[in-house]
Amino acid sequence: MIVQFVKFKSGLSDDEVRNNIEERGPQFRALSGIIQKFYVQEKDTGEWAGIYIWDSEESMQAFRGSDLARSIPGVYKVEGTPRVEVFDLFKPLRPEVPEPSFKFK
Repeated sequence: MIVQFVKFKSGLSDDEVRNNIEERGPQFRALSGIIQKFYVQEKDTGEWAGIYIWDSEESMQAFRGSDLARSIPGVYKVEGTPRVEVFDLFKPLRPEVPEPSFKFK
């Protein structure tokens, strides 16, 4: 499994960001390969982030090349360059989250 972290500053009000999150939720829930997405806001800076849990690198890359992914900067009026980090998921704390299927190199 893959964890993708995307953090950005928005030119929208907090209420506008929250409304966009709610409106676009069905599109994200319909994505193939997404296990979970967390929408978070940093208290100190007010910046927003999406934390995605993907079943595979291929699913994440397919999303990154999609119209939905390309629409994010405009919909959220992203200011500057978003911070993007990608991690291999080693082990979940809770048993209801599936164990990763990859092997370490």
